[in-house]
Amino acid sequence: MGKLHLFDMDGTLLHGSSSNVEIARGLGLVEEFKQLDEEFGARRIDSPQYARRAYELWQDLTEEQVATAFEGAPWLKGIREVWADIRARGEHCAVISLSPDFFVRRLLEWGVHAAYGARFPALPFRGKALDVSGLLGPESKVGIADSLCARYGVGRADCVAYGDSMSDAALFAAVPTSVSVNGDHNVSELATFSYAGLDLREAYEIVLRA
Repeated sequence: MGKLHLFDMDGTLLHGSSSNVEIARGLGLVEEFKQLDEEFGARRIDSPQYARRAYELWQDLTEEQVATAFEGAPWLKGIREVWADIRARGEHCAVISLSPDFFVRRLLEWGVHAAYGARFPALPFRGKALDVSGLLGPESKVGIADSLCARYGVGRADCVAYGDSMSDAALFAAVPTSVSVNGDHNVSELATFSYAGLDLREAYEIVLRA
């Protein structure tokens, strides 16, 4: 039975940054989002509180601005190649992120089987309501992983999780194999393997060798 590879995005596939910060660069809101990220990382705000504040700052955001942020973001090298190899092996891969789905879904074009993010209204937001039931928290990653296992006919024992921070801790604890990719203290003690670098192929190779 093949494996299911589960990737975080912010801080993992995106090195040293997040989709929100990359979007903020084009809007002149970098400091505002760095503050939000700091508050979330320190657990002073939760996912719904973060999303509501981001939503207010994004009222005039357009698909064109998101596309520009996506294309200019600091992605790890080798992402497409890793996903192509996973497909060639008859295995599956998915991205599960707490970030907005309008950014995460763009990774489907790079060859990942599935991409999950927090659900927001269609852009631009002006005049539309935010449904907080579509937002994700760290525990949501475990539930989504279970649904993907059911879809692809595998179990948690067949999962490999790749992540970097607190938002990945619950998933790391739920699956037998995990890789800390440029990770912080929240995942370093939980991870089966650790990788520091700028090429996803090297992190993936650690799993293949094991």
